[in-house]
Amino acid sequence: MGLTPLDIHNKEFARGFRGYDEDEVNEFLDQVIKDFEKVIREKKSLEERVSELEEKNGHFNNIEETLNRSILVAQETADEVKNNANKEAKLIIKEAEKNADRIVNEALTKSRSVSIEIEELKKQAKVFRTRLKMLVEAQLDIIDNDDWEDLFEIESNEEDNHRLGEYSTSE
Repeated sequence: MGLTPLDIHNKEFARGFRGYDEDEVNEFLDQVIKDFEKVIREKKSLEERVSELEEKNGHFNNIEETLNRSILVAQETADEVKNNANKEAKLIIKEAEKNADRIVNEALTKSRSVSIEIEELKKQAKVFRTRLKMLVEAQLDIIDNDDWEDLFEIESNEEDNHRLGEYSTSE
């Protein structure tokens, strides 16, 4: 262990013939003691300061580690959220495509059905038109037939016979 101020203070030198001036040595030693005490206090103060700084440094290192872990967790979470969002978007797109296909297929089926129905209605309209035309033509044939003339003649003959019969019975 090194010297302490007390060691310096208690140090006694042997005296020799014509030795050192005792007051001068004591003054010098007093100065050394003061300087040494000052150095020791500064050293202690600096050691305390170093200890505080090391403690703060440790605290900041812990914060840094925590922040680094937090950043990694945040990045992993962000990546996971992004991946989940991409998966969900793909699922939504697939579902939309399926719905679109279903809607298109339903529309095509309905369109075909409507086209078939239209063709059937056209056929029915042609048949109806043909039947109506035949009916009208048959009616016209009946109207144009000479049987009407014969009918009028028969009616006239019957009226005449009826009148003649009245004459013959009244006479």
